[in-house]
Amino acid sequence: MNRIDQRFEELGKKGHTAFIAYITAGDPTLEDTARLVAALESAGVDLIEFGVPFSDPLADGVVNQEAAQRALKHHVSLHDVVGLVKQLRQTTQIPLVLFTYCNPVFAYGLEAFADDAAEAGVDGVLCVDLPVEEAGEYKRLLDDRGIATIFLLAPTSTPGRVAKIAHASTGFVYYVSRTGVTGERDSIEASVKGMVAQIKQAAATPVAVGFGISTPGQASEVAGYADGVIVGSAIVRMVGELGASREMPAAVGAFVKTLVDATKGR
Repeated sequence: MNRIDQRFEELGKKGHTAFIAYITAGDPTLEDTARLVAALESAGVDLIEFGVPFSDPLADGVVNQEAAQRALKHHVSLHDVVGLVKQLRQTTQIPLVLFTYCNPVFAYGLEAFADDAAEAGVDGVLCVDLPVEEAGEYKRLLDDRGIATIFLLAPTSTPGRVAKIAHASTGFVYYVSRTGVTGERDSIEASVKGMVAQIKQAAATPVAVGFGISTPGQASEVAGYADGVIVGSAIVRMVGELGASREMPAAVGAFVKTLVDATKGR
């Protein structure tokens, strides 16, 4: 069983919502990312999304764009991120998802990427700008290797689109809580709860909500109706502020634990 499926199954038996942390791989360095993964796991994070550095990250707000640029200054590539996953598998079995764009995947080569990702221990891939209608070969290759293919839904998604994405997604469905790019927001859109309920009716996989969640209160609110809560920009911003300091992993871990505890109702 895929590690993502296993983790959601374990959480479901306990009546818990998954907490998913997004960080940019290679920000500030790949070594720091490895240290941060250990801190996040200790804080109780259930799954980790690695943002793959890309020069034109259209779905990302300023915080994540700047993190990608910091990583790119060290020439961090998709090959490096896959290598990092392989390294991490020596010490952790936490589910790991790659959050990427089409260009790096196609430059790598679809089949080579699928082979290397599976061999390294990648559990899922979210290719942000790949429409499901164009994802046939990509999905077939990843499905054949037991890697989850995660697709996005948004507030503007029609019922037909919801059904199509719900059918194609494995691991979990990623619901974008608002239109626009990633980033911290003061409140959660009122429509999110109803949309998540609609997606759940169509999906056999869990539904996780991201984009705009940044506080314990918001995490707790979304945990009341979603299967997973995703926080990225608030974590990435803190990594950017602390940089490669010795205190960074522990400080970020302490912040993330407040989000995890809120998600779990502790």
